[in-house]
Amino acid sequence: MTAAPVSVVHNLANVRERIERAASRVGRNAGDLTLVAVSKAQPAEKIAELYEAGIRHFGENKVQERESKTPRLGGLDITWHMIGHLQKNKAARSVVLFHTVDSVDSMVLAKKLNHHSSENRLRVLIEVKLDPEPAKSGVASEELARVAEGILRLPHLNVCGLMGVPPYFDDPEEVRPYFRRLRELRDELASRFGSTTLPVLSMGMSHDFEAAIEEGATEVRIGTALFGERQKA
Repeated sequence: MTAAPVSVVHNLANVRERIERAASRVGRNAGDLTLVAVSKAQPAEKIAELYEAGIRHFGENKVQERESKTPRLGGLDITWHMIGHLQKNKAARSVVLFHTVDSVDSMVLAKKLNHHSSENRLRVLIEVKLDPEPAKSGVASEELARVAEGILRLPHLNVCGLMGVPPYFDDPEEVRPYFRRLRELRDELASRFGSTTLPVLSMGMSHDFEAAIEEGATEVRIGTALFGERQKA
């Protein structure tokens, strides 16, 4: 007999407990952390279930998929995060579909978003390249100060912090130095541009979010630990 699938609400309770414990270990308040449910490839019904359980932040990787969920979820007060690599030719659609673009990885993309956000200020995070693989996106650490300064000058973007995706390790402890480095980069920018600049650190996923919290994450992006393993096509 096949066991009944565990509900996303049950998973959410477990994730919240883990967040509480991780925050407590370093003297932080779990209430100050934002849980972004990564809902890519998930049906609207599961998203609505998590919404009913109190989750308000959801992350999508693709413009088209976010667009396809609007008919079923358009009436919910969801804050939508764009967390995947965003192509420049989709910037115009993104500012309509998302409340925040957390994966700004170039000045060119930032200028496109700024141009299409002329009626209001779009919240953005700068993605820093933590994974050395060439295929991975993000602003190189040695270019970060220059790029951040340029993006901070764009009048229609509200730059709130940094985002990073480190390499995957079986042992989450091996990821910790990457989280620490992202926090250090943020602190360097705060020292350069003002103590209140870039307060958000979006780092940590299902496999390693506890280490990220202990290293200063203010937002964690959780998919598998909430929704379970995605079914392969």
